[in-house]
Amino acid sequence: MLALGIVKAFQEIYSTITSSEHTLPSNTVLSQVAPFLVDLGFSVETGKKKAEKIRVPVLYGNNGRIAKAFEADAHHIAGKFVVEVEAGRGVVNNQFLKDLFQACMMDEVEYLAIAVRNLYKAAGASNPDFDRVVAFFETMYASNRMRLPLKGILIVGY
Repeated sequence: MLALGIVKAFQEIYSTITSSEHTLPSNTVLSQVAPFLVDLGFSVETGKKKAEKIRVPVLYGNNGRIAKAFEADAHHIAGKFVVEVEAGRGVVNNQFLKDLFQACMMDEVEYLAIAVRNLYKAAGASNPDFDRVVAFFETMYASNRMRLPLKGILIVGY
């Protein structure tokens, strides 16, 4: 199961990325977990250049050409899974909600994993980002007022 593999991938590097000791940017966390995701069969973003990005189709135009695509940090085509790694703006700027929206729009994507810091420290305050994201999704599912096209959402805290 890919979800368990993703959790194990983050467990492998946890001591080097844990937000209780580090304030790493999301790209650094992604680069450290990337080899484990690649071993699971994911394509993983390797840089900021267009050729290094992972584009997942959203809308098709004439002759089946991709008219719109969103970028993901990692994508497993056969597993229909995308992974997003967030750091400082994961909760403060509601980036996790943008990740959710984009995953819902992506063609042939059924599963989303969002990795967020357990603690986000800024301006002398510690914010429990992981707990806030989990509480948001628990509330959304418990209310049963919104139906998503995804079969599963995995939240990983680091």
